[in-house]
Amino acid sequence: MLGLQGISAQELEAILEDAARYKRDVIGQSIKKSTLLRGKAFVNLFFEPSTRTRTSFELAGKYLGADVINVQGEVSSIAKGETLYDTARNIEAMGVDLLVVRHGASGVPAELKRYVKIPVVNAGDGAHEHPTQGLLDLMTVWERHKSWKDVHLVIVGDILHSRVARSDLWGFLAMGARVSLVAPPLWMPDWIDEGVTMTSDLLSALKTADVIQVLRIQKERWSMVGMPSPEEYRSRWGLTLASAACLPENAIILHPGPQNRGVEIDSEVVAHAASRILDQVENGVAVRMAVLTRLMEGHYEG
Repeated sequence: MLGLQGISAQELEAILEDAARYKRDVIGQSIKKSTLLRGKAFVNLFFEPSTRTRTSFELAGKYLGADVINVQGEVSSIAKGETLYDTARNIEAMGVDLLVVRHGASGVPAELKRYVKIPVVNAGDGAHEHPTQGLLDLMTVWERHKSWKDVHLVIVGDILHSRVARSDLWGFLAMGARVSLVAPPLWMPDWIDEGVTMTSDLLSALKTADVIQVLRIQKERWSMVGMPSPEEYRSRWGLTLASAACLPENAIILHPGPQNRGVEIDSEVVAHAASRILDQVENGVAVRMAVLTRLMEGHYEG
C-alpha cells in the first residue's frame, strides 16, 4: 500500500467494506480483540513525529492480535551509520511480516519495497502520499453521505506540499467525486489532472461543498518568499465560524490533524456540529485494520 493513485474503485470499496466490518465487530465492542492476525508481527518504522498515525497502526495491529514493534528512525541503527535499506532488510530477517514506514522524503516506502519481500505500507512520505489517510477520509464521507459519486470535496491549504491532498484527490476522483483545490497561488501545484477545479477563492468554493478538508499549515512554510502572514492566511483561507457559515446544511468538516487552531481552523469550528474530525481518528484505526489484514493475509498488493 504505497499510494492511492491508480487503485480502482472496486479495490477501494473492498478495503472500506472490511474497515466498516472491523469498526462494527471489533472497535465497537467492549472487548476489542480479534485473532485474525495472531502469530503475525509488523514494525512501525517512523522517521517523523506522529501521534495519530503511529498509534492507530499500533492499535489496529493489537486489536487484530498481531505483535507490533515501534522503531523511531532517529534512535535506530541508522543514527550509527547504517543505511535505511540495511535496516529494512535486517527487520525482515527477524521474521517480521510487514513494514509500516513514515519518512520525510517522497518515494522512500516505494524504494524500500525494492529491497524487501514483505509488504510495505506507506504511512506518509514527504509530499507524495498518505494512502491510509485518504482511505479514512473516504470512509468518513461515506458514513455521512452514503455515496461518493457527485460529492463535492473542497481541499484548502498548502496543496503543493500536502501528501494528504494527493491521496484524497486520487481516492475521491476514483470514486466519482468532484474535487476543488483552494490555496494561495504560491501553494497551488501544477500536477493536477484536467477536471479538477483550482481557485484561491475559498468562500465561493464553500458554497457548493459537501466536504471541506482543511490542511494543516506547517510552520516552516511561513518563511517562503511571497507567503502571507498567518493572520492574513486566516482571514482569506482559514475556516472560521464566518466562513463555515457559507457551507451547505449537510456539509461536513475534516482535518487530518494536528490542527493549528487560530490559523487554518478556529477552535469553534473544530467543535462545530459539522465537524467529523474525531470520526476521522476512529475510522483511521478501522481502515488500518483492513489494510494490515489484507496485506498480511495476501489478499492485496498495490
